[in-house]
Amino acid sequence: MNGVILLIGLWLLFAGTHMGLSSRRLRSPLVARLGEGPFLGFYSILALAIFVPLVSSYFADKHAGPLLWVGGTDTVLRWSMYTGMGVALTLVVGGIFTPSPASIGPGTGEVRGVLRITRHPLFMGIGALGLLHLSVARINLAELIFFGGLVTFSLIGCWHQDRRKLACGDDGYGEFYAQTAFLPFSRGGFRGLIERPGITLLGFGMAAALRYYHGSWFG
Repeated sequence: MNGVILLIGLWLLFAGTHMGLSSRRLRSPLVARLGEGPFLGFYSILALAIFVPLVSSYFADKHAGPLLWVGGTDTVLRWSMYTGMGVALTLVVGGIFTPSPASIGPGTGEVRGVLRITRHPLFMGIGALGLLHLSVARINLAELIFFGGLVTFSLIGCWHQDRRKLACGDDGYGEFYAQTAFLPFSRGGFRGLIERPGITLLGFGMAAALRYYHGSWFG
């Protein structure tokens, strides 16, 4: 159970520092003192310094705690999961290569590609990966905390970012917010999967590679 407690502590530390440093109360004075670039560098290094041990702790004790449930194993459910993984990784890749008012490297407010699906493609894609892993697997308490943490952090983090940017009156964010969806596909947006086919092919290709090498890479 020590591994489970460590996972909980690292998730709380990661979420607390990530959202605390991005809050109006802390971010504005730190940016004024350090500058935008150095602040983002510090912010990213701190996030990695916590997230890497979080992942390492999970792999060290990934079957810790009682068995909670066993996900479905039928063919239809598994292929639905593989498709979902392709979509989730398309969101992750698209989020990296499609700057927007909601991304770390701000872009224009043009709604295209994966932004038609959700205004937070990177983190919603990561959250979807966590949710999918909870559906087809043997879930112990450690798996629930790790993958459930991905889902919870993604939802709360994206909600927090929306509130902060709207409160700060960031240029164009209100209009971008009104034109885009919070949850993936909650306003349709399937066009986003075919509008930039290279990104979709890369996302599904990554999903196929992960499926093929999953046993040797992750056990």
